[in-house]
Amino acid sequence: MTQIIDSLSQISDRYDALFVDLWGCVHDGVKALPDAVAALHRYRDNGGAVVLLTNSPRPRHGVEKQLDIFGVPETAWDTIATSGDSARAAMFEGAVGEKVYFIGEDRDKTFFQPMQLIEEPVEVELVDLAQAEGIVCTGPFDPTADPAELRPQLLYAKQKGLKLLCANPDIVVDRGDHREWCAGAIARLYTEMGGESLYFGKPHPPIYDLARRRLAETGHDAERATILAIGDGAQTDIRGALGEDIDSLFISGGLARAETKTAPQPDPDALEDYLTREQVSPTYTIGHLR
Repeated sequence: MTQIIDSLSQISDRYDALFVDLWGCVHDGVKALPDAVAALHRYRDNGGAVVLLTNSPRPRHGVEKQLDIFGVPETAWDTIATSGDSARAAMFEGAVGEKVYFIGEDRDKTFFQPMQLIEEPVEVELVDLAQAEGIVCTGPFDPTADPAELRPQLLYAKQKGLKLLCANPDIVVDRGDHREWCAGAIARLYTEMGGESLYFGKPHPPIYDLARRRLAETGHDAERATILAIGDGAQTDIRGALGEDIDSLFISGGLARAETKTAPQPDPDALEDYLTREQVSPTYTIGHLR
């Protein structure tokens, strides 16, 4: 059974590195969460390393710019690993061919910018669905629209045998007070329809491999037993941590704040019911990162 704690400092001395989710933990999609930023500062002041581990479909430099806009200072973290970077690497290695159909907002076309880490990248060309060899999805065209509106395109893609590269396995996120759909909702629908979806963010292994490489680049080294994953997604952050055999801290006041009756800490019975339904068991739980 998970242990409900009052602050990160209660357990932080057990860990050399944190793998920290962003949306719902460090910011709310609009602005930084001050208590979370302060907690990460204290952790780093005591010698710990912070990897921001996000299912954002953007390259890490794009996430850095976004964090600056939200008011999350660079002094609160050491490095960033994004689902976008992990998925981009696979795309430039030819995972979905050279001619791809893009599903996403125009602002996310930075996904197709060259990536120097790949020695001999394929030349990716954006084409109409009829000419496509595969699909790249960074999210819906309209994040407020029902993903089911894409059924006709997905059915056609399935009939052609196209693979869908999902740059963000999250199903939903909360932008301030509004809930939005993510690429994971489209990939889930495509899989349910019989199509093949490729995942690279949490809870899947590629992004954790990237996080460890990024951590090593900072000069820090951490064994699995000394890494703590922090996040508000039961099926992404917590299931991913379980798959990697690392400890986890569940933020119940994020996506599951209603189900766990978090105000400001979770109701123990509601929390247990929720975790049982989700079939996950985080090491610790806290209402909000602080």
